[in-house]
Amino acid sequence: MHDPLRDRTESDVPLGPLETRVLDEIWVRGEATTVRALLPRFPGVAYTTLMTTADRLFRKGLLTREKQGRAFAYTARWSRDELAARRAGSALATLLPGERDALRPLISMFVDAVSRRDASLLDELEALVRLKKEGD
Repeated sequence: MHDPLRDRTESDVPLGPLETRVLDEIWVRGEATTVRALLPRFPGVAYTTLMTTADRLFRKGLLTREKQGRAFAYTARWSRDELAARRAGSALATLLPGERDALRPLISMFVDAVSRRDASLLDELEALVRLKKEGD
């Protein structure tokens, strides 16, 4: 049986508010950053708390790190857009039933929702389906 909790990838682990702020700051910087360099952007947060948070993001697979002297320099594993796309794909995968017939209502509701929101998105969806069919 499919267990979505066991199948979690690093891109869909839940993030706390401080983890989200740290990841955002690393994205803004766009380069390897040490905890000490991040500290001024987090007034009231202890160095050790920030260090633990960065380590937690590393262990969750969202940051990479490289030794820089006695400290680690952290980099985001994915861009903000890449992570959002991975999270959306993961969320969608947990919604998809295994049986083909059970998938039809979900696809129909999705198409209805997209067309209500923006008809041009429906054209984009159609083009993506066509490209996928041609590629396979």
